[in-house]
Amino acid sequence: MIDTKATEQTRARYQRIAPLYDVMEILAERRYSAWRPRLWSLVQGPEVLEVGVGTGKNMPYYPDGADITAVDLTPGMLERAKKRAAELKATVNLQLGDAQTLEFPDASFDDVVATFVFCSVPDPALGLTELARVVKPNGRLLLLEHMRSTNPLIGALMDMLNPVVVRMVGANINRRTVENVGHSGWQLEQVEDMGMDGIFKMIVARRNADP
Repeated sequence: MIDTKATEQTRARYQRIAPLYDVMEILAERRYSAWRPRLWSLVQGPEVLEVGVGTGKNMPYYPDGADITAVDLTPGMLERAKKRAAELKATVNLQLGDAQTLEFPDASFDDVVATFVFCSVPDPALGLTELARVVKPNGRLLLLEHMRSTNPLIGALMDMLNPVVVRMVGANINRRTVENVGHSGWQLEQVEDMGMDGIFKMIVARRNADP
């Protein structure tokens, strides 16, 4: 069951920071910009869903010939994504949408992609289960995510700081996303540690036969 209050709080936080989001992410994007094309090079399609499109930072890496639908929870983010799509002449169907309750039929997509999204989905297990619903049998999930460090001391510090970070920017820094994927209708195929004591990971999973 969706926590409506938490979802609205998340939408409000990201609506508030939407005008500044790209500026806030300049330093982080120096790292992420090398990882995004790697992730998108694994996308096979042809029917692809991007969840949490944000301001459209993945658009330069969309594979040729893919039929891409991209959703975001926040109108302010989606407006910026539309502007970026126009500038890049990217062919993409942009829609408002909540990862926890997508308005697509079962088995609609071949691949589902998200980058640094499940830190802010209020109920990540619900969202991941919903992605399993809309992907086709044998379809895949491709993620770049930051999560709780595998270093016990750093992980404990992240737990302490998490409430403050959530209030400020809406993102949880101590999610256990690999475990959440494995418990939400997906079979893990690849988990690559991208650095910083396991905080950053690339995850590839395939839909279980019975999600």
